[in-house]
Amino acid sequence: MNNENFNTLELLYKEFRYPFPTLKNPHAEQLQEITEDQWIDGEYLWIYENNPDVRKKYKKTKTAHIAAQWFPTASIERFKPICRLMLWTLYNDDLYEESEPDDIDYVHAQSIAILNGEISAAQSTIPLGSMLASLRQELLPFIPQESISRFTQMISRYFNGLKAELKYKKNKIFPTVTECIALRENSICLYPFLQLTEVETGISLPQEIHDHPIIRRLQALACHLVTFFNEVQSVVKDEATGSIYYNIVKVIQNERQISLEEACLEDLRLHNEDLKEFVELQASLPNFGIWHEDVVNWVHYMSMVLSGWKSISTKLARYTAADFPEANELKEKLKKM
Repeated sequence: MNNENFNTLELLYKEFRYPFPTLKNPHAEQLQEITEDQWIDGEYLWIYENNPDVRKKYKKTKTAHIAAQWFPTASIERFKPICRLMLWTLYNDDLYEESEPDDIDYVHAQSIAILNGEISAAQSTIPLGSMLASLRQELLPFIPQESISRFTQMISRYFNGLKAELKYKKNKIFPTVTECIALRENSICLYPFLQLTEVETGISLPQEIHDHPIIRRLQALACHLVTFFNEVQSVVKDEATGSIYYNIVKVIQNERQISLEEACLEDLRLHNEDLKEFVELQASLPNFGIWHEDVVNWVHYMSMVLSGWKSISTKLARYTAADFPEANELKEKLKKM
């Protein structure tokens, strides 16, 4: 099959469809200004101080506008830590995408220790330690320690996924499609954001609800759906940066020896299967007693992440190779830290 006329963006626009509301936080632009002026060109200027082009690329990613689609009703005070987390995910991904897998263990341990309040930013030796310490302090007024701990566990899942990706990339081998979906479920870093719905709503659900198999499955499906969308969206970038070994589209293509277009269509099929399951589970939630209305609302917010990601991400320049920080540049930056 000839891929010369195959347009991934057109496929995303036309075929990846979500039956959920799409809302946007009215504080998006105000937080975007904070992100650019106070964080990228302020607190974290030193990371890319000598490279204004890279800082410009991060600004063009519009992290606050992404967060605004995921957390459309958060007050400006509650929205700020979410926006800081969104910027952290991009910085962390880009800083370590060229690392050795074993090097991630130290960054992982330090990051978790900071989020748990076990060490301060000054005691840490990782570049993004101060960002995580600020994030913890901003979350504490809004959610209890139990929720902070659950959020931190999900950050840990993300690091486990990131390490798995790096192993496949280093060894230049493809996982199976099933293995790839499992590792990307973690590395897509959506689980931490789903926990922070409590920041937006002001309602902290008990642990037994978070442990319920239906709630766990809905979260897993949400991670899968964002991943399936993201893989089609980023396949060109991943081909340019050598990250093909954990892009589900490329894994499908390798496993089945089919064209890129056929692999994208298979990715879409898997996406639609999981979307169907998500919608069915959302419509038939079990009775959670006194927490039922809050659980229904939480799943509703979860669904808006899916429609919101499509709404904002198809407009982002990050997913073209030209507007993505150079891998070698990031590797050299880490060596100097």
